[in-house]
Amino acid sequence: MKRVNWLIILIVGTFALSGCVPLVVGGAAVTGGTGAYFYISGELKTDYHYSFDKTWDACEKTVAYMNATDVLPVKEISTGTINAVIDGEKVHFVVKYKAKGLTTVSIRVGMLGDKAASQRLHDKVVDYLLK
Repeated sequence: MKRVNWLIILIVGTFALSGCVPLVVGGAAVTGGTGAYFYISGELKTDYHYSFDKTWDACEKTVAYMNATDVLPVKEISTGTINAVIDGEKVHFVVKYKAKGLTTVSIRVGMLGDKAASQRLHDKVVDYLLK
């Protein structure tokens, strides 16, 4: 009987380590004004409960407010990217339509990502969405 219990613990532990722990180590969820923020692989990502076009406009205004240089926006029907340089760091916005009135925005600052800088940019996007 003890052998079966140890086998079950081993199997559950393996699943826990392979699935949940990397998510906890690789990303952190923080409550925000519009939902949860996930920091995974250098990108800070969240969903906004606004249309794709309104969210896209808020991202463009954020880039303009930050006096970005080398701005390269590429907007398609349901997705768009904005590449720019802000304060000497490369910044990459990805805006994706998720559902009616729901848009995902992912921001990476620098090559490896800068969570604090990405959060400041998301905060500014929220400011423009609420105006």
